[in-house]
Amino acid sequence: MILSVTRNNTRNAYYLKCDIKKFFDSIDHEILKKILKKNIQDKEILNLIYETINSFNVKPNKGLPLGNYTSQLFSNIYMNEFDQYIKRKLRIKHYIRYCDDFIILDSSKENLEIILKDISRFLNERLDLKLHKEKIFINRISKGIDFLGHVVFPNHIILRTRTKKRIIKKFKKRPNKDSLASYIGITKHARASNIKRELNNIYFDSNDKSRF
Repeated sequence: MILSVTRNNTRNAYYLKCDIKKFFDSIDHEILKKILKKNIQDKEILNLIYETINSFNVKPNKGLPLGNYTSQLFSNIYMNEFDQYIKRKLRIKHYIRYCDDFIILDSSKENLEIILKDISRFLNERLDLKLHKEKIFINRISKGIDFLGHVVFPNHIILRTRTKKRIIKKFKKRPNKDSLASYIGITKHARASNIKRELNNIYFDSNDKSRF
């Protein structure tokens, strides 16, 4: 998507990054039920789903428990309304969402500012959700897009500094073979030779074993 919007990195382009404020706590039970009812005809199944939704409240008729498998499913069903609005109504080509974090790419900063107003209005009016004002960013793609623990540039990806520090801190507490394999797996998606070397050094310093 980055290569497409920047025409293989030959022109400037921008990204809009947003986060929904208190997402799981803010999901409206009645709105979610209406969405489900549009797609599920079986009343017994609907009643079972409604019972699951009603079993948790942050405040009256609001909220899903963080971490539950059903919450992950329901949140994606809820946000599918937003996805469809983005793709079908606004016809935005370069759009990525993971849970309540999403990014839109465009060649124009002004376009993104207009889009921001549209999506903010839709989230508020249709899904009773609000964007986290302190987590709204519009910037040049060339400066890197900080997303899901990585910073993505047009031609490469690096691990976010905070992600690196968290990995090293956790690994020092439990420098075992399985953790090493897991963390090395994470680094494969980015330019991360330094952290790979550091992880190996920590592991071999704490374990008198042959190199993994």
